[in-house]
Amino acid sequence: MHSESALLNVIDVEATCWDGQPPPGSVNEIIEIGLTVVDVSARRRASRHRILVRPVRSTVSDFCTQLTGLTQAEVAEGVGFAEACRILVEEFESAERPWASWGEYDRKQFARQSKADRVAYPFGYPTERGHTNAKAVFTAAYGLRRKPGMAQALQIAGLPLEGRHHSGEDDAWNIAALVLDLAERGAWPGP
Repeated sequence: MHSESALLNVIDVEATCWDGQPPPGSVNEIIEIGLTVVDVSARRRASRHRILVRPVRSTVSDFCTQLTGLTQAEVAEGVGFAEACRILVEEFESAERPWASWGEYDRKQFARQSKADRVAYPFGYPTERGHTNAKAVFTAAYGLRRKPGMAQALQIAGLPLEGRHHSGEDDAWNIAALVLDLAERGAWPGP
């Protein structure tokens, strides 16, 4: 039996984006939250999830659809950001469970959007609490000079890229594989 503290949420978000500057009045908003629950002690990916989030201050551009595969019609059927945060807290214990992302973008985007939407930050305060930057851990563990992107890190580790790159659900699944690689090497902080 493994303790709850052995569980880690690996999160990857996709947000509205443009080829260049956003249109006037538009801001980057989370449109997909990919989440893989990792049982670090058992060294396995326990489950994978996808939460589509409906943007309110921007729309999905053609560039964003080409990158992520998500369309405006698809995300329009998603939940609001506040509901997405409630799901993270209630179903995935995000306020208590440690979490990781590839770099700092996901943590900072959640902090920005939580503040802008007046929604409680779903991972507890301060915003750095419980968060591990998997890119920084990987870079140190492999003795690299430059921080690689997720796809390049998978190549370095000899792991396959599963699914579509820039799909939040698939990227979280792939980042979880990198976390497990780091845990096997004894480089992952925690259990």
